[in-house]
Amino acid sequence: MLHPLVYAGLVLLAWADNFAYVGWITPSLLGVLALLSCGVDFLASALDAKRFGASPRPVVGAALGAVFGLFFGLPGLLLGPFVGAVIAEFTVHGSARAAAHAGVGGTLGLLFGALLKVALAFTMIGVFVLVRLL
Repeated sequence: MLHPLVYAGLVLLAWADNFAYVGWITPSLLGVLALLSCGVDFLASALDAKRFGASPRPVVGAALGAVFGLFFGLPGLLLGPFVGAVIAEFTVHGSARAAAHAGVGGTLGLLFGALLKVALAFTMIGVFVLVRLL
């Protein structure tokens, strides 16, 4: 959800200058980056969960756990994806070991996705600043 807000702010800044310094090409490029970042979380979770041998259900469980964890602050954000993936994988295989692996994979995927989204946000801001100043 971060990137649409970053994108809207950058377009608003360009609009404030009547697009004199930043033409339409830069906001278009930034829009592509914002759209790309929307799928990063789910793709990163799916790839990491698959690498750890999880079925597709823990990916959804990790995402739901992350959303539910938002209501419990930082501990919920850290534990929510893990617990969601573990519960979902346990319903599929009934094995605590497989569930733990799925939990680790889903959590690492969400963390990697979050770091990638932050990097994309800084890239968007950096591109805008470079185009604006040059």
